[in-house]
Amino acid sequence: MKNWSLGAAAALLLLILKLPERSVFAQNATCVWYGECGTDTTTHKRYNCKYDGAPKPLPKAGYELIKEVCPNYFYGNVNLCCDVQQLHTLKDNMQLPLQFLSRCPSCFHNFLTFYCELTCSPTQSLFLNATKFESYDQNQTSITEVEYYIGSSFANAMYNACKDVQSPSSNDKALGLLCGKDAKDCNATNWIQYMCSIRNAQTPFNIIPIFGDLPIGRMIPMDNETKGCNETLDDGSPPCSCQDCLLVCGPKPVPPPLPAPWTIFGLDAMAVIMWLVYLVFLAAFGGAVINVWYCRKTRFVSEYTPIIDTSVNHSVKISHDLDKLSCCERLGAKSEALLRRLFTKWGSFCVRNPVPVIMLTLIAVAVCSSGLVFMKITTDPVEIWSAPTSQARKEKYYFDTHFGPFFRTEQLIITAPNSSWSTYSPYPSGSDVPFGPPLDKGILHQVLDLQNAIEDLEAYYKNETVKLQDLCLAPLAPYNNNCTIMSVLNYFQNSHAVLDHSVGDDFFVYADYHSHFLYCTRAPMSLNDTTKLHDPCLGTFGGPIFPWLVLGGYNNDDYNNATALVITFPVNNYHNDTEKLNKALAWEATFIDFLKNYNDSNLTISFSSERSIEDEINRESSSDIKTILLSYAIMFLYISIALGHINSCMNCLVYSKISLGVAGILIVLSSVACSLGLFSYAGVPLTLIVIEVIPFLVLAVGVDNIFIIVQTFRRDKRLPNETLDQQVGRVLGEVAPSIFLSSFSETVAFFLGSLSAMPAVRTFSLFAGMAVFIDFMLQITCFVSLFGLDIQRQESNRMDIMCCVKQEKVDTGHSEELLFKCFKHIYAPFLLTNWVRPIVISVFVGILSFSIAVVNKVEIGLNPTYSVPDDSYVLHYFESMAEYLHAGPPVYFVVEEGHNYTSLEGQNAVCGGVGCNNDSLVQQVYTAALLDNYTRIGFPSSSWIDDYFDWVKPQSTCCRVYNGSEKFCNATVVDPLCVRCRPLTQEGKQRPYGEDFMTFLPMFLSDNPNPKCGKGGHAAYGSAVNLLDNNTAVGATYFMTYHTVLKTSTDFIAAAREARVLAENITQSMGISHKGYRVFPYSVFYVFYEQYFTIVNDTIFNLCMSLGAVFIVTTILLGCEVWSAVMVCITISMIITNMFGVMWLWNISLNAVSLVNLVMSCGISVEFCSHIVRAFSVSMKKTRVERAEEALANMGSSVFSGITLTKFGGIVVLAFAKSQIFKIFYFRMYVAIVLLGAAHGLIFLPVLLSYIGPTVNKGKVSVLYNQHIGTERERLLQ
Repeated sequence: MKNWSLGAAAALLLLILKLPERSVFAQNATCVWYGECGTDTTTHKRYNCKYDGAPKPLPKAGYELIKEVCPNYFYGNVNLCCDVQQLHTLKDNMQLPLQFLSRCPSCFHNFLTFYCELTCSPTQSLFLNATKFESYDQNQTSITEVEYYIGSSFANAMYNACKDVQSPSSNDKALGLLCGKDAKDCNATNWIQYMCSIRNAQTPFNIIPIFGDLPIGRMIPMDNETKGCNETLDDGSPPCSCQDCLLVCGPKPVPPPLPAPWTIFGLDAMAVIMWLVYLVFLAAFGGAVINVWYCRKTRFVSEYTPIIDTSVNHSVKISHDLDKLSCCERLGAKSEALLRRLFTKWGSFCVRNPVPVIMLTLIAVAVCSSGLVFMKITTDPVEIWSAPTSQARKEKYYFDTHFGPFFRTEQLIITAPNSSWSTYSPYPSGSDVPFGPPLDKGILHQVLDLQNAIEDLEAYYKNETVKLQDLCLAPLAPYNNNCTIMSVLNYFQNSHAVLDHSVGDDFFVYADYHSHFLYCTRAPMSLNDTTKLHDPCLGTFGGPIFPWLVLGGYNNDDYNNATALVITFPVNNYHNDTEKLNKALAWEATFIDFLKNYNDSNLTISFSSERSIEDEINRESSSDIKTILLSYAIMFLYISIALGHINSCMNCLVYSKISLGVAGILIVLSSVACSLGLFSYAGVPLTLIVIEVIPFLVLAVGVDNIFIIVQTFRRDKRLPNETLDQQVGRVLGEVAPSIFLSSFSETVAFFLGSLSAMPAVRTFSLFAGMAVFIDFMLQITCFVSLFGLDIQRQESNRMDIMCCVKQEKVDTGHSEELLFKCFKHIYAPFLLTNWVRPIVISVFVGILSFSIAVVNKVEIGLNPTYSVPDDSYVLHYFESMAEYLHAGPPVYFVVEEGHNYTSLEGQNAVCGGVGCNNDSLVQQVYTAALLDNYTRIGFPSSSWIDDYFDWVKPQSTCCRVYNGSEKFCNATVVDPLCVRCRPLTQEGKQRPYGEDFMTFLPMFLSDNPNPKCGKGGHAAYGSAVNLLDNNTAVGATYFMTYHTVLKTSTDFIAAAREARVLAENITQSMGISHKGYRVFPYSVFYVFYEQYFTIVNDTIFNLCMSLGAVFIVTTILLGCEVWSAVMVCITISMIITNMFGVMWLWNISLNAVSLVNLVMSCGISVEFCSHIVRAFSVSMKKTRVERAEEALANMGSSVFSGITLTKFGGIVVLAFAKSQIFKIFYFRMYVAIVLLGAAHGLIFLPVLLSYIGPTVNKGKVSVLYNQHIGTERERLLQ
């Protein structure tokens, strides 16, 4: 029995030990305090009164409060250790956490449990120990310090439930506001320590948390039940959303792996493939050449035998049997005869009737050029780079019309080179915090002076004074007219006094600008910092100042390590109001002048204005105009001199053709003026690309044609009894078909290029096609007449320029010019020798192989630094931006009008809080921000709908209306008539939908943030939501975030592309694709970079269209000689492909400017190729080699002198331009175009023709022979 008693006692003791100690000792637990007494002299917050008795019944007046704040205690007699006033204090203190943590019900439930247990628990003495007191009066003692024993498991569970909760308006974690440090550095221990410390300026007395799961002496840690963020509450509240609880959405998403580089044997696959192809080609080609050499050697025949044209049986027979001609040969003969006959008659007519022809052309030029009166030059980058029908333009228009145009940006990046790092030691404890050089208080005061000076700048427009206040973005106007200034000084209300504000005594500084800065960078939405300063962080304009927008050069999120300050002045944009826009431009000009002249040795300032780039482009255009004019002057001078053929000094002024050269140049310029004028009549605006490129193009084409006409005539001898007009007509009949072939090919190619969707390319193609066509028309009319007059002057021995002065005739005989001799007797024979030709083919195929290997490596985009001169202040800004900035441009995810926000389904598709879809709009943007290196989305989006749901909650003091009138009552209004918008019931705590949703939404959007309610949506979302039908429906809305820092064109292109992909995914997941509206992303730079999504396809399309046009026109005009057209297109294709090789070698990116140049290079390449090919096709020599030699000798010198030398002299001057665009996209590309064109046209093409050129067209030969019957050339041919 005794043993049994001992066993029972032991078992009972063991059972007691296993029971929760709180249950065992609860009956002995008492209160620690009850009621409030005493006030802190510094914070004016109330202390609690010491009380160690039993809990007291709560008066019925507090029942509503206890149900609202601590519903778990509303049972039985409601015996608590707090009175009604303490509950009111608790409710007031919970307002800030309510607005940020209630998004996640379980998080806020645990948070309330923590404070309800602390404030009202009937078993306080188990886990609270009062350690410091202060006498209040004779009967009451105030408690000034307590120890709060907290279970470690409870603390960790509370933290884990809250650590992921987002703050939609600040794009950051909510704990960043409540933890006293960055959310990433927050944990359960330091979060609770900060909330319990008087350092946060919210806690009236010090609460010392002591963590542990085991009892410490008589104290038993508070370890109440908690709810995980993925759990449902007892009242039915659902788990937290995926955005606020990673446990709900699973592991962090992993970005798709980067595509593996295409390699073979560890080397670039394209390079390996092209090397192998080239080696195979060399082997095959080398074998063929050796085989031909062997056959030639064994048969002892002519060195030309293997290459001869078998169709002529080793000789060209004069008496062709026309009945045996093929259909194509007949067509070729007829077209050749027709063209020669037409141009011969036309040339004779122009020489016989020079005055009427010249007068009529002058009248036509005058009429066409008069259109320049209506000329409009487009400088708006949007119009130049983005097609009106493009997706980005449509989205920009939608955004501008629904939310207003994106603001103009004036920005400064400031460093302090002469300032040093400093260290801040927090009071009363904490590790030292380093502060970057620009965060020195003295520097901040100087920067504030600068900022104030900019605010006070005065500009003048039409005798009106314009200040920043007249233009700036003021989101709370007219209630608050302060300008939006994104500056770190706005943490201090842009006030020297607030910056100097500090609290301390003779020994310590408790709080100063250091502590305020550290708090505000963590809680930019705060209206009352938790330091002893109690200064607001919210900007004077009513919005938050995000630290990543106003600070630069720091690591991770250590904003105190900033090495640069960023100040941004958003200015309203006025696209449709010219007067207001001009005022903004006037103020920006004053802003730029002020900063250019600002001098402070302590500050280094880089800056930019909205108008800066356009101003700098205009300035560089003005500064480079001398360079351009010098370039053209050199080309003009060369043309004027080179056209003449001077044998001796005696007759230099007679045989010079300076006046004819000048006339030819004027004809070229007239064709440009006519093209501009005609399209100006039609209302087509010009662009700078048109003005800069087309004269170069038309000069190349036009001068080449002039040289061909003049030099062919010079080499010709007048036949017996032949008059001048007949000779000129005959010469024109010989060369004009070739000129017509090249000009018409280029015209058609350019006009087809106008089908491009890129405005810059389309405009250039239109103007270029018309200019080339008009140039051709003027050359075969006006120039031929002028040429005839010049010949008459020369034959009458009258001096050039001074045509009234006649010189004695000096017989110099007929002689060939030096360049023609070199081509005919030296260069052509040498190039077409048996050992040179294989080398030429091998080298050019090698270059082609290299170009193909690197064509996919050409960078796409346009570096923004190229658009300004070398000495521009904007370059310094670009460098600072790349070095210091930590946030990219804002991006808006726009939901088009049509979405139903009043239904729960519609709300769940976009929101990010409790009950929202895991693939909602806000959630998908949040997920994308987790993969910022891949998506280029830097932060979670702000969400007006989630903040609205927090604002309208009945537990909050934000949404109140006047009882009876139902008008909105701001949280700062103290009036008993102000009542909650929604009842404090389970239904009232749910999200509003239906009519309720629209009833309170306009109130939310008009509510300004204030210390009692920081969720007011006026400043943050006033422009984000379109209200329709007298505030009864929601139209278009947006959700804003920021891109990551974008430094290169590749970054910008990737950011725009990934944003579109994300928006398309959101549209699909919302299931609205079939409903007539969608979600799209918008950022100000998308219209400029959208072109790069399709730049490769556009390039292929434009170049293929140009090549196709050249092929078709060449085939038709050469009389269905398809193989001749193929030769031309092969050579042009090689030139264009090699252009890509040059672009890769010379760091020239592919963009609209370079694409225009590539299209132009296609046109100029026709000049290099078509004349040679046509000369080859009509040559009556025996073999391909001889025909190639004759074609090169006759046309090569004209092409070389007319294009290559003319252009090269002018291009070299462009190397000295200040503009990066001129140096890179004009100098480099023009040099490449001319050199590659000349190399392929004068080296490769003749060799290619000598191998696989088209056979002799017997029909054409017959036509040529018939034309020479009865002449000296008939005997030579025979």
